[in-house]
Amino acid sequence: MVSAPSTAAHRGLRRFRAPAPPPPERCELCGTELAGRHRHLVDTRNRALACACPHCALLFERPGAGGGQFRTVPDRFLTDPGHHLDDAVWDRLRIPVGVAFLLDNAALGRVVALYPSPAGATESELDPAAWQAVRDATRLADLLTPDVEALLLHRGDGRTDCHLIPVDLAYELTGRLRLLWRGFDGGAEARAALADFFADIARRAREPREEAQRP
Repeated sequence: MVSAPSTAAHRGLRRFRAPAPPPPERCELCGTELAGRHRHLVDTRNRALACACPHCALLFERPGAGGGQFRTVPDRFLTDPGHHLDDAVWDRLRIPVGVAFLLDNAALGRVVALYPSPAGATESELDPAAWQAVRDATRLADLLTPDVEALLLHRGDGRTDCHLIPVDLAYELTGRLRLLWRGFDGGAEARAALADFFADIARRAREPREEAQRP
C-alpha cells in the first residue's frame, strides 16, 4: 500500500502544478525588461504597436529616426467642447455604434475610421467628403499627428464628445470592449468600461492653445 504524501509534499506538488507566471514584458527593440505601464511605438510598416522602454521611446520621438519605420506614441490629450459635430456629420461617418476613432494613416495617404466591435477594431470606409465635414466641425482634426494619434468621437445621451488621444489608448479601448462584449449592444460591463474610459479621458484632456501644433 502506498502511503499518503505528507502535507509538505502536498504543498510541493501544488507548486509544481501551478502555472508558471507570465514572462515579463520587454522592449521590442532592445529587449529591456519593462515594469508597469510603458510607452509604445507605432510600426508604420506593419501597422502594429510595439512596447518600448524609455530610452527607445525617446529615440524615436525624433522625426525620421531609424528610417521612419517606428514612431513614438505621444502622451497628448486634447478636447474640443466647442465642436460642431452634429447628427448630420455623424451620419456621414456611417459608424454603426456610438464610438469611433479616426486615424491619419501616412502609408495609405488617407484618414481611416475604426470602431469597437465583438471582433476588435473594425474599419469603416471614410470618404474624403466625410473627413472634410469632420475637419470643418472640430479644430482637433488639423492637430492630429499621422499614425500615432486618434480623433476619438463618442456619441451618446444627446451629445457627442470629441477628444484627441494617443493611438495606443484607442486600441486598448477596442481590445477591452472585445473581451467584455455581450449581446447585440455590448452589454452592461462593456458600457460601464466605456463610461470609465471616457471619464478618465475627460479628466486628462485640455483644450488646445491657439498656438498648438502637431508634436
